[in-house]
Amino acid sequence: MRIRLGLARRREAPVIALMSRDLVEHGIPSSWNEDRVLNCLVDSSFVVVVARHIRQVAGFAIAEFTYNKIHLDLLAVSQGYQRQGIGRQLIEWLESSAKTSGRKIMSLEVRASNTGAMGFYNRLGFYEESVKHDYYAGKDDAICLHRRLNSGLASIDSC
Repeated sequence: MRIRLGLARRREAPVIALMSRDLVEHGIPSSWNEDRVLNCLVDSSFVVVVARHIRQVAGFAIAEFTYNKIHLDLLAVSQGYQRQGIGRQLIEWLESSAKTSGRKIMSLEVRASNTGAMGFYNRLGFYEESVKHDYYAGKDDAICLHRRLNSGLASIDSC
């Protein structure tokens, strides 16, 4: 199967919002609607990357670039494409962009109950930094994870 990564297009915003609702925000009120995704597409501090199989969005990631880090807001891979390395490719694309632009850290939050995602991020070298209690609509804690992108960093900002 041939997967291509690239920046998201405006017409893909509805698909990304639906994937977020169904794959990331299940069980809590959805906050990543089409308008929010569109805002990220035009905001220069965000990058929205998609993995495409033919013309179908197989996965996506939304990340925000701040002063010294990149924060992964969302990552999802459609069920038919999971466990094929697409999530890893999306992370690697973002990390490469972050390193090129001088960012030192990649951070994210993951539901404490999502042991599969925790294992995925741990295998990619992310470490637990802290916990945000009741972060997900008061229903689940968030585990804040980080990964250093360059050596020699003295401290890590909270996610």
